[in-house]
Amino acid sequence: MNFPLTHLPERTSGKRDFGLTMMMDKGLSLKESEHYIESSAPYTDLVKFGFGTALITRDLKEKVKLYKSAGLKPYFGGTLFEMFYVRGEFDAYRRFVSESGLGNVEVSDGTIKMDHEEKLECIAILAKDFEVLSEIGSKVKGVELSNDVWVSQMKTELESGAWKVIAEARESGTIGIYQSDGSANRELIDAIMKEISVNDVLWEAPNKAQQTMFIQMVGANVNLGNIAPNEVVSLEALRCGMRGDTFFDVLPEEFHSRKQ
Repeated sequence: MNFPLTHLPERTSGKRDFGLTMMMDKGLSLKESEHYIESSAPYTDLVKFGFGTALITRDLKEKVKLYKSAGLKPYFGGTLFEMFYVRGEFDAYRRFVSESGLGNVEVSDGTIKMDHEEKLECIAILAKDFEVLSEIGSKVKGVELSNDVWVSQMKTELESGAWKVIAEARESGTIGIYQSDGSANRELIDAIMKEISVNDVLWEAPNKAQQTMFIQMVGANVNLGNIAPNEVVSLEALRCGMRGDTFFDVLPEEFHSRKQ
């Protein structure tokens, strides 16, 4: 803080276990990654190499080292796991992740058909060597899971060794826990929050309205992901009541008479 202003929420810090922000890297250059770290590393915990971009990212190992040296946890998007798995290359995927210097992996089945027991087995195997994030929900429009299935899969994937479960939204924020217009599927979100600790769920929320909703529902230390690089500082401000959307949420009731 550049000034110790009162009535700001207490944010988790250091190597956070919750209150996480996951930035989606969809192709930053090494120099851009350096600039990102300079401006935004204190407000970032996880960096996802989006989709299957790890296969074509230049200076991949150097970028991984750079993010890790800044205290961040880089990992490859779940689509890359699916690309290897559908080809029968699960062991090659494990080698690729390890040789790339990563400590985290994402397991998903948002594009391919995969028996859930198979997914649980992959999580259990990977959890022996890596910190696992597992993603729930389909990336394919029209393929929907019931609320009970969402909750059940989250529970079993955590039990199988996942560190966090990710609630699917895509980078557009128009699928999974959201409707096609970007509005929230509140019935599904409420069902998840009723059964799963919010500290164990990373909610994909690429849009400001979605971020605001979760901050107002859970608080400043909600786990949020799929954040664009140039939106991470803005998100931190939103968490802390430094934007109009959450301005009065952090203030005591006696200040509310000053609302416009």
